[in-house]
Amino acid sequence: MAIQILMPALSPTMTDGKLAKWLKKEGDAVASGDVIAEIETDKATMEMEAVDEGTIGKILVPEGSEGVAVNAPIAVLLEEGEDASAIEAATSPAKAPEKPAAPAPAAAKPAAPAPAPAQPAAAPAAKPQPAPAGDRVLASPLARRMAEQAGLDLAQVAGSGPQGRIVKADVEKALAGGAPMAAPAPAAAAKAPSAPAPAPQIAAPYTEVPNSSMRKVIARRLSESKQTIPHFYLTVDCEIDALLALRKQLNAKAPEGEGAYKLSVNDFVVRAVALALRQVPAANATWTDQAVLRYDEVDVSVAVATPNGLITPVVRKADTKGLVQISREMKDLGQRARDGKLVPEDYQGGGFTISNMGMLGIKSFSAIINPPQSCILAVGAGEPRPVVKDGALAVATVMTVTLSVDHRSVDGAIGAEFLVAFKRMIDDPLTMLL
Repeated sequence: MAIQILMPALSPTMTDGKLAKWLKKEGDAVASGDVIAEIETDKATMEMEAVDEGTIGKILVPEGSEGVAVNAPIAVLLEEGEDASAIEAATSPAKAPEKPAAPAPAAAKPAAPAPAPAQPAAAPAAKPQPAPAGDRVLASPLARRMAEQAGLDLAQVAGSGPQGRIVKADVEKALAGGAPMAAPAPAAAAKAPSAPAPAPQIAAPYTEVPNSSMRKVIARRLSESKQTIPHFYLTVDCEIDALLALRKQLNAKAPEGEGAYKLSVNDFVVRAVALALRQVPAANATWTDQAVLRYDEVDVSVAVATPNGLITPVVRKADTKGLVQISREMKDLGQRARDGKLVPEDYQGGGFTISNMGMLGIKSFSAIINPPQSCILAVGAGEPRPVVKDGALAVATVMTVTLSVDHRSVDGAIGAEFLVAFKRMIDDPLTMLL
């Protein structure tokens, strides 16, 4: 029978998206794995792959449509031998369940006198759909590849995607043995109160700039962060004259052509943060009600400004990488972030964030924690300032950094210990090359 193509959840925090572009038109044949559309999520513009094969019978949502809810039908796929007459049958089931759904509570009425069965009846509604029975399990190509590499049987994994499709997050949850993966839930729940907010009554002339999916998610997550995370702040001044001199020497020795590189101050900051987290692993953590999760790997997120808002691509295992490799990865991630070409693997995860506004001339600032992380380091501009050395007044290039910390998971002493380790390496950059 004809199959509904549903709006996929392409990121953990996505509740709706924009159908930016159809890459297939009505009447086109598609095979499983073919890219059929471009979807603008809360993070980037991503390609949508077909799960089944057939022919595009009807496009239900035109390209350019915004606010398309996850799991909403966007097109109808006809299987071999079917014609346009099957389209109506495929779209009616979406309405049909609403009528049988009404008798469902009625059926539950006999159970109402007994309070005990009422609670178990509500619990299954919150569980993800199990993988469809049969020879074929619906799963994204990435989820299949991850499961194959880990030796995981996809038939035993519950899918949370459209039509019970298994996605990357489902495989990660199965491999973690049910480890907490519910960070998106608060963000999704937070959307409800924001919807009824009335538009402000503004008398002065203004230009309306529609909120992108990314901007809406930024608003929800940062509001959640400031309202629910008990922030405290630690500030230190770092002298970067030695760092600037070393950077100049290393850049002067850079080869031309394929191996060329140009180190920035931010590359040194990323490396110093990574090594400081290795020395003080208690700062590389996440708070949950059950336990504080301390990450085994040092994955550093770096805030990048894009036309739609900030996004935080991740340098994986940054403590194992040299300055040149960090510099190349950051240039690549930054460019793809600004072009809207990041994939979820580029920005999901990360245990610590760096926000550097020094290049904009900002002397110091306090950043908002990027949940579910516990720390974010705000980096200011390096500028000549008077300092006291050996009892005498001198001038040094000083960079102010402020660490925002979640007091639930990271105590003040741990935050201070991290900053001491970070400052030591910035002040004496040769130590981070050892």
